[in-house]
Amino acid sequence: MKIEKLEPSKHKEGRWLVWLEDASIVRVGEGDVVSLGLYTGKELTDGEADALIAAGERSKLMERAVGMLSLRPMSRKELLDKLCAPPRPKRGKYPYDKLDDVPDPEVLQAQREALREQGEAVADRLTELGLLNDGEFARTVVRHYAAKGYGPRKLRDELYRRGVPREYWEEAMEEREPDEGQLDKLVRQKLRDGEPSRENLKKVSDYLARRGYGWEEISSALDRIREEAGD
Repeated sequence: MKIEKLEPSKHKEGRWLVWLEDASIVRVGEGDVVSLGLYTGKELTDGEADALIAAGERSKLMERAVGMLSLRPMSRKELLDKLCAPPRPKRGKYPYDKLDDVPDPEVLQAQREALREQGEAVADRLTELGLLNDGEFARTVVRHYAAKGYGPRKLRDELYRRGVPREYWEEAMEEREPDEGQLDKLVRQKLRDGEPSRENLKKVSDYLARRGYGWEEISSALDRIREEAGD
């Protein structure tokens, strides 16, 4: 396989276009051009051609990953799950036109493993660049949900749901400072104009438990509301 032409992209900085003799075009990063020793007229061995194709796939994954992270922060697991997810067939359509088109399960598995390996490499590079950071993401999640009035259990549930490794949980939870004023506000909002009767306070207690608060915090908040009512 011969490289017919090699030139930088006119539309995206850092991207290079590699024209091959079979009329295909592979888009790679500037670092790939250097590491693979690419130049116009180079005859690629089978191994070099495979490496070039793999570099092109990584480049596409990198572009997708950066686009995703520009929309919202993610954990490494969330990003990898999205990058490596198989394409969804269109609604009402079978993904393959003919039975003969169904790929061999072993081939599919090899493709998934190759894609995962490329995704891991992309995630490693984004981590090196500081664009992917599970510790910082965990703190962001805690700050966000704590500000919305959720308690510790809900915060840990969100960290788990978003695939944040447990090693980052406790440090992230330090971002949450118990706010008695916020908790009391939630109680008042739930009570509204209702009396702090046993029945109403039971409903408030259940509500706060669903929002992830522990019994100690709930009990203290209800005691403060009772004291206010007594005054």
